[in-house]
Amino acid sequence: MNQHTFINIINPVKDKVYRLALRLLVSKEAAEDATQEIILKLWNAKLSIKHYTNVEAFIMTMTKNYCLDQLKSKQNNNLKIVHSNYEGREKGIHEQLEIKDELSHIDVILQKLPAQQQLIFQLREVEQYEFDEIVEITGMNHTAIRVALSRIRKKLREEMIKKHRYGIT
Repeated sequence: MNQHTFINIINPVKDKVYRLALRLLVSKEAAEDATQEIILKLWNAKLSIKHYTNVEAFIMTMTKNYCLDQLKSKQNNNLKIVHSNYEGREKGIHEQLEIKDELSHIDVILQKLPAQQQLIFQLREVEQYEFDEIVEITGMNHTAIRVALSRIRKKLREEMIKKHRYGIT
């Protein structure tokens, strides 16, 4: 495989690799380092890449495993929300503050979730992967992923209701 072919394979997924690494490793520097490490590992294994039917799933699995190894070695259990779906028109200062407040509250809720649920949330809700791709990346079955997503959404809903009702049930 030549350099041009390799770049054509990597370019569409490198931003997803970075976002997943940032989600799991928290710091931008660690995510950038992880992205570079993954690309370097892929370059070293470039001859075997063509044997995978879903190269993107393979790369995301590599990223997940690399980041989890990094977290184990550093005992770092933090999480940051990487991007939101808010884009386009300019928002007023109050609306921007409300959005920032809501995202930080969601971030706090997500930090309390187990690492596997955080990963599933990132892959499905942020990266918009299909269930089959998540199955391939995580090694879990469809039912377990759907149950995990249901529990994550329920937890988010309950915590947001608590916040907006100011503790009144």
